Amino acid sequence: MQERHDAPLAPLTTFRLGGPATRLITAGTDDEVVAAVREADETGTPLLVIGGGSNLVISDKGFDGTALRIATTGFHLDGTRLELAAGENWSDAVARTVEAGLAGIECMAGIPGSAGATPIQNVGAYGQEVSSTITEVVAYDRRAGEVVTVPNADCAFSYRHSRFKEDPTRYVVLRVRFELEDAGGMSAPLKYPETARALGVEAGDRVPAAVARETVLRLRAGKGMVLDASDHDTWSAGSFFTNPILTAAEHTAFMTRVAERLGADVAPPAFPAGDGLIKTSAAWLIDKAGFTKGYGSGPARISTKHTLALTNRGQATTEDLLALAREVRDGVHEAFGVTLVNEPVTVGVSL
Repeated sequence: MQERHDAPLAPLTTFRLGGPATRLITAGTDDEVVAAVREADETGTPLLVIGGGSNLVISDKGFDGTALRIATTGFHLDGTRLELAAGENWSDAVARTVEAGLAGIECMAGIPGSAGATPIQNVGAYGQEVSSTITEVVAYDRRAGEVVTVPNADCAFSYRHSRFKEDPTRYVVLRVRFELEDAGGMSAPLKYPETARALGVEAGDRVPAAVARETVLRLRAGKGMVLDASDHDTWSAGSFFTNPILTAAEHTAFMTRVAERLGADVAPPAFPAGDGLIKTSAAWLIDKAGFTKGYGSGPARISTKHTLALTNRGQATTEDLLALAREVRDGVHEAFGVTLVNEPVTVGVSL
């Protein structure tokens, strides 16, 4: 276990933003993770857990406490059963499952961050979510003071949410277990229309899993969603806002605003979200509210490739980023009456 004091946190995040931590511990084993968490809890020290840093917005003042970087490793494949240590690189793990001929997470290729973060956020992309393949999550329960195994049914997964996100100070994820599919090297049935169109097939069809992965990587790269240190469009947290989920009444009011602003013949994206709820597109809302690709004149701007990504152009501060995020959020609400919610976790700051 490595320990540093007054340690910069910005290099540990994909935004490359945020001040230093009073202390930074890097843990390479589950036992080291648990020991660091227990020490913080016993001494009453504030604790910030960092995985891949792809979903964090840290205050310019930094973090007054212990930052714990989880750097555990472990990729264990037994037939179709996969176990990943929390510190494993998610995108690399996806590639290895595709190489093994397994399906279920291939359309989540290129998502930055660590495996341990995936159940917290119920990470998903291009028609797949980890909740559909996770069987159980091994975590340290800070309230009980012990390692527990949480089955999928008890994870309370929903869109970009879980029991781990609902109670962020209780659990520290150690390992994630999945049940994948042996489809003879083919992908899972494609659910996302954009992916199917790019492949020239119909939704519900299967293609070679490797081809699906490569296609998703190409689509993500075209939107600045694959990390590239030389490309400021990737100095982001990916999608900064979640897609709004509206009740029937909220959707009716939204459609009235759309007609008033854009015309009665304009139909915004709409997808069933269960229980009479309707999901619409945050990217569409942002664009139609006037915040187009590349919007902004300061060091924090909307990506030139995708309106959902807010980016650090190299010299931004966290406050620069938040000012842009607030401008976008407030502008969308003024235009359409819909309030966007940030997807990244904020530390020491808020919108």
